[in-house]
Amino acid sequence: MPVTIEAAPADTLTAEEIARWRAVPVAVVVDLGQNLGQIDPAIRPLLPAGRQPRLFGRAVTALCEPPDFGAVLHALDLIGLGDVLVIAAGGHAETAMIGEIVGGQLRRRGGAGLVCDGAVRDVGTLAGWSDLPVFTRFVTPRGPASAERGAVNAPVVIGGALVTPGDLVIGDDDGLVALSPAMIRARIGDAEAKLAREAEWEASLAAGRSMRETFGLPAPRRTGEG
Repeated sequence: MPVTIEAAPADTLTAEEIARWRAVPVAVVVDLGQNLGQIDPAIRPLLPAGRQPRLFGRAVTALCEPPDFGAVLHALDLIGLGDVLVIAAGGHAETAMIGEIVGGQLRRRGGAGLVCDGAVRDVGTLAGWSDLPVFTRFVTPRGPASAERGAVNAPVVIGGALVTPGDLVIGDDDGLVALSPAMIRARIGDAEAKLAREAEWEASLAAGRSMRETFGLPAPRRTGEG
């Protein structure tokens, strides 16, 4: 069966609604609740902590049937400026779904990053591209065997999280989340409030206040006191 390309959902988000999430770390998003699109932490940044560029962009999905990577190739023709290519390869470890050549085309088209629930290769080159953050579950030298199957712009489950085309994907040293348009609108206030609380905690501790004062902890029970 040939690759299927589905119509992407209508985009109703404004640039301002998206931009407000740029300052929000993944850890803050995840702290807001259990069902906020956390992607399996085993899908890790290609670069070591402290060197990983932040990933931030809208999802274009490629549902693959490894060792076939047809969906990846067709998805590249749909990638626009600021999009993140999200490859759902079922955690397949033996076959890379993308490498230097296809990854280079992702860069040329203005892609903002790559998330692969499977394997990538040519990582020496991919890791040198500071403008293309890469998150992957595996690295392998073996390339794909065909390019005939799969689906583009279909909802996919990647790392245990549902990712729909147009979802906002955020990645940093701590991991990945995918936020639906409804979640983007509903939870930005909570995320910004959490950032404000964290800034208050930092200021309190820097001013010399105790952990108990800063976090409003109840008085501890001390043993051995009369």
